[in-house]
Amino acid sequence: MPKETYHGPLEQVDACCYRIPKSYKPGMRVDGLIFANEKLIDAVKKDQAAEQVANVAFLPGIQHASLAMPDIHWGYGFCIGGVCATDPDEGGVISPGGVGYDINCGVRLMRSNLYYRDVKPHIRDLVESLFRNIPTGVGKSGRYEFRGKEIHQLLADGSRYLLSRGLAEQRDIDYTEAHGKLDGADPDQVSDHAKNRGAEQCGTLGSGNHFLEVQIVDAIFDADAAAVMGLEKDMVCVMIHSGSRGLGYQVCDDALHMLRKAPEKYGIELPDRQLACAPINSPEGVKYIAAMRAAANFAWCNRQLLMQQAREVFADMFGRKWQEMQMNLVYDVCHNIAKFEEHAIGGKTKKVWVHRKGATRAFPPEHPEIPPLYRKIGQPVIIPGDMGRASWVLVGQPGSMEKTFGTTCHGAGRAMSRTAALKDAIGRRIDKELEARGVIARAQSRKGLAEEQPKAYKNVDDVVEVVHNAGLSRKVARMRPIGVIKG
Repeated sequence: MPKETYHGPLEQVDACCYRIPKSYKPGMRVDGLIFANEKLIDAVKKDQAAEQVANVAFLPGIQHASLAMPDIHWGYGFCIGGVCATDPDEGGVISPGGVGYDINCGVRLMRSNLYYRDVKPHIRDLVESLFRNIPTGVGKSGRYEFRGKEIHQLLADGSRYLLSRGLAEQRDIDYTEAHGKLDGADPDQVSDHAKNRGAEQCGTLGSGNHFLEVQIVDAIFDADAAAVMGLEKDMVCVMIHSGSRGLGYQVCDDALHMLRKAPEKYGIELPDRQLACAPINSPEGVKYIAAMRAAANFAWCNRQLLMQQAREVFADMFGRKWQEMQMNLVYDVCHNIAKFEEHAIGGKTKKVWVHRKGATRAFPPEHPEIPPLYRKIGQPVIIPGDMGRASWVLVGQPGSMEKTFGTTCHGAGRAMSRTAALKDAIGRRIDKELEARGVIARAQSRKGLAEEQPKAYKNVDDVVEVVHNAGLSRKVARMRPIGVIKG
């Protein structure tokens, strides 16, 4: 993370939003808008993330504004928390930096009919079993292998393919964003190297900020919405945060190499070459979109297999079938993706490419893409926090369509670089500190826990407060971690 601070203009629009005017830099096509309050805006100024918001405003075809959510921090090209929509009919571009290296990194939440009293006596053994049975860590291989025709079909069909293999149920598909499949995925546009990297990684957690947590519903804020989702106070849930592993990373890497000279080829001037892009309908744009969609399908399969393995561990631990424990998927949402969506912009309905990089879709009630069960309450939004404090379940609100192309935050957002977090943790036992908070944590190394210590993140409660007050998404339930496994 760069040490430079942001010294450009930040004009307060209202209690939840700040503007970077397009007059800030010649070449900005639209304003930048950062959703934050007075408590969080000082953190925004501590790195170059706001500068990245301004830089994204240079992209051809960008609509309305270059946006950032309150969990904003510095990233590759786009900031983490960055959102923009581009119109292909106005020369709009697609930019891998607006999706990220971990294509379709996302979160899923599974409920149960177990309560804290049922799990508390077994939590240490449960976490040990989860850690033993679910592969975690850099480059880790898992129990599943997909090669040749199998990896091709998985990339084309997403988690629907796992349905045919007996590794998913129809309900799992129904409660996954986009039903676990982006149409238009083309496995032939994914390099053999990427496929080889992913062949043994589907159903593995990975490293960094990825996790599997056993959580307790700590507080209910919207009883009606919580009831629709089947969430109750003190109920045990499982939250999974992972993405497309080495396959997605390689797809992004391949695309950035392919697009290195594309801006020059198409006469696109950019303030940062990490914003490498191509017109949506260009050969380069079409190729990247097809490969990105395939990687997104891989990520949904990865989270589905992680969930299935967690179900098996619970079944073994408690001596009951997971179906008897009602370990059902509440919802799965992605937060590193670009999708072609219909939005009202400037009084017109347009189909635009919405880039969400560290940002979550948050469609409001009655949106046709929401599962029928959730139509009246809005799309479930799952927001993980750090492993010592809390995570949240929200629902999308009409304000998201009016202000952010149907988008809200994706997590707490880093407050400290990994290097700084490691330095801060010298001489400390993060696992013991977590245990004192009532959280049993297992990771491949002390370094991994140190990098992801609670202090390294903003307080997710503060971030959620902004999107709630801004009308982007509404609080439903707060979740408290009691057990976590990490890479």
